[in-house]
Amino acid sequence: MSAAAVLDPAPFRPRRPQPALVRSAILATLVHLVLFGVMFLGVRMQNRPADTVTVELWEPPPPPPPQPVVEAPKPPPVVKPEPEVKKPDIVIREKPKPKPEPKLKPPPKRDLEFEKRMREQALNESRKLDEQRKLAEENRKERELRDLIARQQADAQARALATWVDRIRAKIRGNIIFDTAQVPGNPEAIFDVTLLPTGEVLTVRRRRSSGHPGYDEAVERAILKSSPLPKPEPVSLFQRQLELTFRPQDK
Repeated sequence: MSAAAVLDPAPFRPRRPQPALVRSAILATLVHLVLFGVMFLGVRMQNRPADTVTVELWEPPPPPPPQPVVEAPKPPPVVKPEPEVKKPDIVIREKPKPKPEPKLKPPPKRDLEFEKRMREQALNESRKLDEQRKLAEENRKERELRDLIARQQADAQARALATWVDRIRAKIRGNIIFDTAQVPGNPEAIFDVTLLPTGEVLTVRRRRSSGHPGYDEAVERAILKSSPLPKPEPVSLFQRQLELTFRPQDK
């Protein structure tokens, strides 16, 4: 017996299958095949003859001259056939129909009564304005006439009053007894005289002296001596108070 048999206590026991060993064998086979292929290709490539490179030294020929551009012939113009002229058809025109006369629209209806009232109102207002103008003109004329009459009456009264006063002064001057040559100049003396309607003198008051007492006293005596004084004409001009002025040189 061998030493392996002696050492193995169970020499006859069946062995287990080893799958890793099979895979390793397959992998080793594939690696050898690949290595063999690479070596084969490398040997073939070393035995291939080298490529020969040929270089030719020459100048390129000059470029050919440009060819003239030949224009393509233009197609002949297309002649259009002249359109056929059709003879005009003779059309007999019909006489135009007369236009219908336009119908006149009736005037819009108006309120005649309202227009009548408006006309009457305008006429009345115009008449009123005319009457007012006439009345105003008449009033103006009447005022002017009254003013004229009043001025005339005032002038007549002033003249009549002046005439009455002149008559009174004339009578009084006739009764003044005084030598006027003693009075230089022509001084003025004013007296206020109160009368009765009969002309009699009630009072005499010296308002302004002439500056010569002798002349003033002579005039005052003459006024009292002349009573009754002349009456006015007309009697309606009578005034109770009179202002009488005297000057030595007055005639």
